Amino acid sequence: MEPLLAAMPTVKGPEGHVHFKNKLVWTAGILILYFVLTNIPLFGLDPGSQDIFFYWRALLAGASGSLVQLGIGPIVTASIVLQLLKGADLIHIDTSDMRGQIQYMGLQKLLIFVMIIVEAAPNLVGGFLMPDPAIANAFFGGNLFLVSLIIFLQVCIGGVLIVFMDEVVTKWGIGSGVGLFIIAGISQAIINGFINWAPVSDQYPVGFFPRIAAVIMDGANFLQYMGTDMIAFITTVVIFLVIVYVESTRIEIPLAHAQVRGARARFPVKLIYASVLPMILVRVLQANIQMIGLFLNNVGITIFGAFQGATPVSGLMWYLAPINGPDDWMWWLYDLGHAPWEVLVRMGIDIFVVVVGGAIFALFWIKTAGMDSKDVARQIQHSGMSIPGYRRNPQVLEKYLDRYIPRVTVIGGVFIGVLSVFANLFGVIGAVSGTGLLLTVSITYRLYEEIASQQIMEMYPFMRTFFGKE
Repeated sequence: MEPLLAAMPTVKGPEGHVHFKNKLVWTAGILILYFVLTNIPLFGLDPGSQDIFFYWRALLAGASGSLVQLGIGPIVTASIVLQLLKGADLIHIDTSDMRGQIQYMGLQKLLIFVMIIVEAAPNLVGGFLMPDPAIANAFFGGNLFLVSLIIFLQVCIGGVLIVFMDEVVTKWGIGSGVGLFIIAGISQAIINGFINWAPVSDQYPVGFFPRIAAVIMDGANFLQYMGTDMIAFITTVVIFLVIVYVESTRIEIPLAHAQVRGARARFPVKLIYASVLPMILVRVLQANIQMIGLFLNNVGITIFGAFQGATPVSGLMWYLAPINGPDDWMWWLYDLGHAPWEVLVRMGIDIFVVVVGGAIFALFWIKTAGMDSKDVARQIQHSGMSIPGYRRNPQVLEKYLDRYIPRVTVIGGVFIGVLSVFANLFGVIGAVSGTGLLLTVSITYRLYEEIASQQIMEMYPFMRTFFGKE
């Protein structure tokens, strides 16, 4: 497969250094293009179609019924498959040399294209994205199959566009396209959750600030109309503050230059060393499981659970579904249709999957992203730095880093999992999941750090060598 992997289409990277201002322009341009694509509806789609990823819409950075229906789902799913294969040592690719990097990136791109088809097909076969009979009669002589095929092609084209837009941001912009799209989608939903003045479920606006003003001015029962909203507001503020604090918590390993006397630096090992991106892998894995259950339900197979719309109501799929808010577990306030012990079992499963999965995927992530002890030791060695008091040898550096990096990675993965479950249990502003808010705050903070480091490297070009930018 090597010739096929080497021939996979890709965005050409820059041959030299890209100026910081140019990176900002590329990032802003891709962000604008992303918002344009989210507002292009799928031609021929029936307005009554079902959104298979309704509960994960913000997390997947897509827009229901738009050209980017799949969002980053295929990219993340392909990463899950590839990380599991590499973590289980089923594929042997040495990413330390150029040939191995080309093989790995080509295999990842191939899997993404496969996942685009795999995730687009059930939307049509399962009856989620239904063709509009009016469009079929007006343009295609009533041929619904042809309209379905056109919808399928549009979804695939949108998925491919997201892939290449992500590559453009990664190679020419700041951060990654996946993180940028998540920030864009969830930030939009959070702003809408704060200021939307349109009523939805009752006579008061759904936005937090217009709603609290209307309830107070009307003299209505504050606890009845603002109880869950106040809990969501407090959770949102707590998550924001905790993530900002934790992102600045780190272990700093002292470094000294082997040839330049007095030149010292520190390598930071953050508490959230693997970032929060492994949590995306956990949630997308849950989303894919629910997608399979919903697909089977729509074709008449309910052995794994029955669904009402996109919501599981019984069976194994109900137990495996994540908790998305207070109305999913507070049986003393809401009619859940299940016994308290069943709700507690579901909560236990969700906590176990998120916490353990977060730790496991965090370990996989640092291995595939070049952040494990071996890769970091090689990076320090090539930069000319070493740890004071230790021989300047990659094996010695790796052994020293093994004291910190694996342990901190597991602790950070567990901590993020617990925080994600806490946020989901109590809900957040904007009808986005707690995991979505968690990702947005953390990715935004890291994007800020990336911008700061880019500015430093613009002022001090010699630092690009240490950071591996040239």
